[in-house]
Amino acid sequence: MRAVYIHIPFCKSICSYCDFCKFLHNEDWARMYLNCLSKEVDKYYEQDMIKSIYIGGGTPSSLSTSNLVKLFSIVNKFKRISGSEITFECNINDINKELLKLLKENGVNRLSIGVESFDEKNLEFLARKHNKKEIFSRIKLAKDMGFKNINVDLMYALPNESMFTLMKDVNKILKLDVEHISTYSLIIEEHTKIYNDGVKPIDEVLDYKMYKYICKKLAKKGYKHYEVSNFAKDTYQSEHNLTYWNNDEYYGFGLGAHGFINNMRFENTRNLNKYLNGQYRFNEFLISTQEDMENEVILGLRKLEGISITKFKSKFNKNIYDVFKIKEAIDKNYLCLKDDYLFIPENKIYVMNEIINMII
Repeated sequence: MRAVYIHIPFCKSICSYCDFCKFLHNEDWARMYLNCLSKEVDKYYEQDMIKSIYIGGGTPSSLSTSNLVKLFSIVNKFKRISGSEITFECNINDINKELLKLLKENGVNRLSIGVESFDEKNLEFLARKHNKKEIFSRIKLAKDMGFKNINVDLMYALPNESMFTLMKDVNKILKLDVEHISTYSLIIEEHTKIYNDGVKPIDEVLDYKMYKYICKKLAKKGYKHYEVSNFAKDTYQSEHNLTYWNNDEYYGFGLGAHGFINNMRFENTRNLNKYLNGQYRFNEFLISTQEDMENEVILGLRKLEGISITKFKSKFNKNIYDVFKIKEAIDKNYLCLKDDYLFIPENKIYVMNEIINMII
């Protein structure tokens, strides 16, 4: 079984930190885009069973009702297993009864909501348009409308952010009582407003201190830290994102989307005109067994559970110890082995990239 990612590149406003493929919402563009999205799905979907669908962006909730109806007519092309996870990203400002009712009617059973912060200065810096009161009221509305599986995003390590501000944000996130929390340290990417403004990252020591506080606080409140940036209550891990971290195959549809199908990784064009003209793919390349094994390690070690030695052997017909510097990493306490699983100890997950570079 595979998963599906669908990219909706339209937003009502542009956040200062975002380098994803996006445009200010335009009704005509959105309608033309969805027509092409439908054709792309018809061209590449292989009619196999789908275990999860993730509708991201951009801001999918920026679409008009008529375009949302068109979007879900495309989603319904996919053959889905019973109980498949269907996630829809939305902004706080867009959440209302009409939207939630439409999502429910179309099988959406998981919401991912960009909260980012409750602090007014942080929200202004990020160019987010909501406030603390709206966060609580709109998420309560979603719960009242029957959405139990809700993820919220928290961004931290913003310039001039103090530990005290972060602690307040974490406490308020916990008061939302949602099932899943994703946390992201601010990365200053090229082609963003904050990059052009010359914003500099905060001190690494403070960044790490914030990360450790988040991990400790969420653990105390019953959230399992199952991936570098993700925390979930029991049974609420993101099935879709686990597809990526398990190095399983998935379709990517829409502008700038990535996919991994039939041992081929691909990247769609970020050029809207090309996409509207049916030139969907920007880059395609078959990956070698060595590259696939490296991806298995790079992605799998993002999970706190780690990588199954048995599954690696079954998938590649090779012992992971013979391919990578596993024993050396264990001897240096960079990796641990427990019940068939190799994993990075939690006190070293923050320097995961350095450990993976050493292993492969």
